Parts: sequence; structure tokens; C-alpha cells
Amino acid sequence: MTGRPTQSVRFFGGPLDGRVHELGDDELVPGTVVRHIHLHGGPKIETIYELGLTESGWEYRVAAESRSEPDSIREP
Repeated sequence: MTGRPTQSVRFFGGPLDGRVHELGDDELVPGTVVRHIHLHGGPKIETIYELGLTESGWEYRVAAESRSEPDSIREP
């Protein structure tokens, strides 16, 4: 193993939609989770992406547990 990136992985959905990330052989594990937290002058937006393998290759898709507001601000 050389440690150099060998696979391109595209993000689908959320704030990282369309971005491409390079992964090495040892990083290609289905179910791997990437957490992206956006703190830009408003409420915290947490987006969770899950790595999966499809017919067209590896991709990160937004996971169901992504949140768009902090727990302390939730309304009843």
C-alpha cells in the first residue's frame, strides 16, 4: 500500500453536496461516518454523511440523524 489516494468519493446532499474527497485503500469502509458542523452566524447545523458503495462507486449520502438546530432551541 502506498498511502496515496486511490478512490474519489462524491458527497450528495447537505452543505457538502457536489464536493469530491480522495480516499486511500484503508479508508474505504462502508458505513464510515463524516460529521460536518456549520457555525456561520446562526444556529448550528450538523450534517452527518455515511459512506456507501453503489453501482457507480463510493459516495457519501446525508444520514437520517442530521440536525439543523441545536438541542437547546427545539420548540415543543
